[in-house]
Order: sequence, then C-alpha cells, then structure tokens
Amino acid sequence: MSIPTAERTTVRTAETSVPLLDVLAARWSPRAFETSAPIDEDKLAAALEAARWSPSAANTQPWRFIVSRRGTDLHTQIDESLIGFNREWAGNAQVLIVAFAELTDAEGKPRPWAQYDLGQAVAHLSVQAHADGLFVHQMGGIEREQLAALPGVESRFAPISVIALGELGDPSTLSEKMQEREAAPRARRPLAETVIASA
Repeated sequence: MSIPTAERTTVRTAETSVPLLDVLAARWSPRAFETSAPIDEDKLAAALEAARWSPSAANTQPWRFIVSRRGTDLHTQIDESLIGFNREWAGNAQVLIVAFAELTDAEGKPRPWAQYDLGQAVAHLSVQAHADGLFVHQMGGIEREQLAALPGVESRFAPISVIALGELGDPSTLSEKMQEREAAPRARRPLAETVIASA
C-alpha cells in the first residue's frame, strides 16, 4: 500500500532541540522518487532561482549546474556517472543536476571559497525545493572525470556533487536495504558537540 506524500513527509520531521522553520525541520533526503510524471518546471525553476540568489564571496557566484530531466540522454549519462548503491535508485529521480564549483577565475586566479559558496547555493536550492513539495538528495559518489567531460564544461569548473530532485515516491519500490535506510530514524550530533566554543 502506498503511503500518501503528506504522511510520509510528516513522519520524517526532525525532533529539533529548539524550534526551526517548518521547511528546515521537515527537509530530508529520500531515495524513493516518483517514477512516472515529469517534473513541475515552475518548481524546478524556483529551486534554481533560489540557488542563483544565494550569497557568495565578492558576489563571484562560482557555481554552475547541468540540469537533466528523466528520459533524456543527458539524464542517462549523469546516472551512469554515479558510483555504488546510488545507481540503484537515483536514476528514478525526475531530475539529476550536476553541481560544479569554479575553482579558478577566467585568468587562472584561485577562488578558494568556491566549494563553500556552491554548498550555500545547493542549500538554498534544497530548501526552496522542499518548500514547493519537491525533494533533494545530494550524492558525492560520482565519477568526476566523466562529469567534467560533459559538453559545455570549462576546465576551471570542477564537478562536486550530483543532486537527485523530484517528487517523493513509494519506498516499497526500493530494495529491502534501501527501504531500511529510508525508514531509519533521523539523527544528528547534539548542538553542544557542534559548537566548539561560545562566549
């Protein structure tokens, strides 16, 4: 029996030590994605727009994205760049996005904060997506050389991660091992262990 999206979302809400914005407490990274309908293009555009307006050092905006929709050759290429168990589920996502960091500028000068800024852009993307009813799962297990060779990618841009994005799917479509991960309790280290010092 399929679990309604709203119910699945509710049971995954984090038990935070202090109140958070609902969208932050409810955001999580599923592996079960909707497998038939196309992506809502307006919601996808909003997620990418949120990334566009994230902060960056000196407004350098050192991020780029390759966006692929399920059913396209590009989506297949990106899916084939994934490593290990990510290949079991990520190809079902309506969208796969490759996230690139601009490690040097056009003159070859290093951009030491590029990966940090890319992380902020993807965080903005994921929160906006979740607010609109979409889900994001980020993956670092990727064949970087394969992704760097995609058309249009300049050498100063390094692939950092691949993002699966789409509507929440039915976890019963996953393998038994993946279903266990999907239902596992959400956990984070205590806040006191995260803050090294506070005065």
